Amino acid sequence: MNGFDAKFSDFPDYILSITKEIWEDRGIATLHRYYHPDIVVRMPTGVSTGNQRVIGATMATLAEFPDRTLLGEDVIWSGTPEEGMLSSHRILSTATHLGGGQYGAATGKKLVYRIIADCHARANMIDDEWLIRDQGAVVRQMGWDPQAFARDQIAREGGPDKCTKPLTPANDIAGPYRGRGNDSEWGVRLADLLQRIMAADMAAIPKDYDRAAQLEYPGGVTGHSHGDADRFWMPLRAAFPDAAFSIHHVIGRDDPMMPPRAAVRWSLHGKHSGWGAFGAPTGAEVFVLGITHAEFGPYGLRRDYTLFDETAIWRQILLATGAVEP
Repeated sequence: MNGFDAKFSDFPDYILSITKEIWEDRGIATLHRYYHPDIVVRMPTGVSTGNQRVIGATMATLAEFPDRTLLGEDVIWSGTPEEGMLSSHRILSTATHLGGGQYGAATGKKLVYRIIADCHARANMIDDEWLIRDQGAVVRQMGWDPQAFARDQIAREGGPDKCTKPLTPANDIAGPYRGRGNDSEWGVRLADLLQRIMAADMAAIPKDYDRAAQLEYPGGVTGHSHGDADRFWMPLRAAFPDAAFSIHHVIGRDDPMMPPRAAVRWSLHGKHSGWGAFGAPTGAEVFVLGITHAEFGPYGLRRDYTLFDETAIWRQILLATGAVEP
């Protein structure tokens, strides 16, 4: 780990340790050491630059959810300490809504939801990030429908002209990381599977998924086997049948005491022109940022963890159609 603090044994240890130190140990000030002053952070809800914004957002979240935990389920990574490393970090978070904030007045609701964060680190510092929170799971546990939450959020942010604009290729900001991952067979296998599904080859699911596959999808949905996988991927693609599907980053790993696994960051960009997961077609231009983690076994893909932000998709649809009034 050349260039990193000696207390970190390897890159996963770095990612897991600083996450706990920042959030659960209240070491928010350590963000000055672990995050670059000019970091670029992309979320489906928008893009921002600068560590001060990260610090402000962290404090706001902890004020609203003071008991939040971030349980690191996996860190799938590529690169070297000298050239820079990219981690795809999957987190299971628990929290209680004990303070007022972006979700309204405190409700006391207890939440469980996932996040996947792709972070580039070099010289003991993160300088580029892509982060997806399962907002669909969060708002449903709060008692909201994702579409209604997106509409309410637009209003609370001052309406269509003043609200934060979701991430799109047009407003994205180039950061320092230019890598594409590694050439592991497991990353290649997952990327190929996603490309076939998005090319309407739904027969790829029973062919490549383990019949007993465990599935974790947006909205906090847990499913099993081929039928549930089909019922997730089919409506997503059906909603955006002509959208361009792009693979942005691919990592595969085969580590001791771990199953072969992979992480793929991908996107769909195009018109909401079909009936599917987002209701009647509106013609709205939508950018869907997604990350998929997978574990493989002797009978195929045995665990699929896929995240995108449903509320950010609804926000784009509502802003494009003008249907922002409650």
